[in-house]
Amino acid sequence: MPKGQIEHANLSVTQPERSAELFKQLLGWHERWRGPSQLHGWTIHVGDDTTYLALYTGDHVKGDYAKGQPLNHVGLLVDDLEEAEKVVVAAGLKPFGHDDYEPGKRFYFYDWDGIEFEVVNYADGESGELS
Repeated sequence: MPKGQIEHANLSVTQPERSAELFKQLLGWHERWRGPSQLHGWTIHVGDDTTYLALYTGDHVKGDYAKGQPLNHVGLLVDDLEEAEKVVVAAGLKPFGHDDYEPGKRFYFYDWDGIEFEVVNYADGESGELS
């Protein structure tokens, strides 16, 4: 059976520059690529050397998405939950849903386009541990 991993997620956003800056600050990522994309759109890829978010915009992006249609949330693994929350707050976004249950501690936030993110930390070294 083949094995694999998520290489990227493509998110439609209203301002790719703003979103890219948030993820660079929140996750220590870097810009991997930017340029024109399908349907006369524009994309910035921000991530690490193996995974990234493609932050896509175009005429179709209006910023009026509803949770779960079709995306529920994107999970982000961090090594310091408290510092990650400070970055989210400094960006003018509101963390919510602070929970501590197996397999880790977490909080959530919506970005400027209504996309929900879960920020999680596995302090006990369980699955998903950062290396």
